[in-house]
Amino acid sequence: MRYPASLKEKIGFVAPSFGCASDPYKAAFVNAQKKWKEMGYKLDLGPNCYEEKGVGISNTPKECGKELTEYYLRPDNECLISCGGGEMMCEILEHVDFEAIKKAPAKWYMGFSDNTNVTFLLTTLCDTASVYGPCAAAFGMEPWHPALSDAMEILQGKRKAVESYGMWEKEGLEDALAPYQCTQELALKLYRPDPAGNMVKADSISMEGRLIGGCMDCLVNLLGTRFDNVKAFNEKYKENGFIWFLESCDLNVFSIRRAMWQMEQAGWFEHVKGFLIGRPLCHGQEMMGLDQYQAILPTVQRHKVPVIMDADIGHLPPMMPLVTGSMAAVAAKDGKMEVKMRFE
Repeated sequence: MRYPASLKEKIGFVAPSFGCASDPYKAAFVNAQKKWKEMGYKLDLGPNCYEEKGVGISNTPKECGKELTEYYLRPDNECLISCGGGEMMCEILEHVDFEAIKKAPAKWYMGFSDNTNVTFLLTTLCDTASVYGPCAAAFGMEPWHPALSDAMEILQGKRKAVESYGMWEKEGLEDALAPYQCTQELALKLYRPDPAGNMVKADSISMEGRLIGGCMDCLVNLLGTRFDNVKAFNEKYKENGFIWFLESCDLNVFSIRRAMWQMEQAGWFEHVKGFLIGRPLCHGQEMMGLDQYQAILPTVQRHKVPVIMDADIGHLPPMMPLVTGSMAAVAAKDGKMEVKMRFE
């Protein structure tokens, strides 16, 4: 696994999904740039950062793929932060030169949601660690939530461990610079298999393995395409085993259950050591007796591994920035969770 050098002075920005063309994203991104400049960073903005010419992405798939490749390879930045999430980043992949990226010096790429199309493939195709973390516009908030400071410190090489944040946001404000409105108390759900193989609630859980995952909406879309290299990736790192971190955006509880089944049947969960499940955007939904927990547990039970649910990962912030591809030791107890990552 390749781990990029730490961020020193030059941050690059690309928009392989939505750009920051309109408010509140534009205002937030502008303020974020101001803050980074005050911290002494030089900024390198890609040509699509303020574009809105595409369908579900900033520009045409070809132009978005071109921007991502060129800005990953260029020496004028030391890391890349995606402007935002979106809907159709998958369409840019055929225009990204992953072979050139494999040969280039490793560079941090950070983003989440639709950016799974890049964070996941950098790791599984290019053997390069990435950061599943906040997009650029989030850094415009005043003041920064600790989750944003954690993400920056990972890029800077100052942090390799993150902890849950205690409170989370169910509904945010429209103000572009507003901080997270954390009104909900973190309530982790811990399950482990008992001797009979049934999933039972646990007071504490620990697991170790290589972190892999992202947004399920995107992951199942990649499954079975020519970009799906998970079988070979699993084989290469099978001695480590894997911790799959998963969260979802548009999926309802039935879609989540189908996604878990599909990934399992494709062999993605071979050598799994445990699951970290983030709060889904459909948090609290129940349909025909199915809730977000039973959408996950049947698959987990078949693999006889522990699972931590409603974790600080994904679309209901704050989110713990996770280094995809890193070795991790995860521990949860007394309503708190810690992830210690090793770059090996």
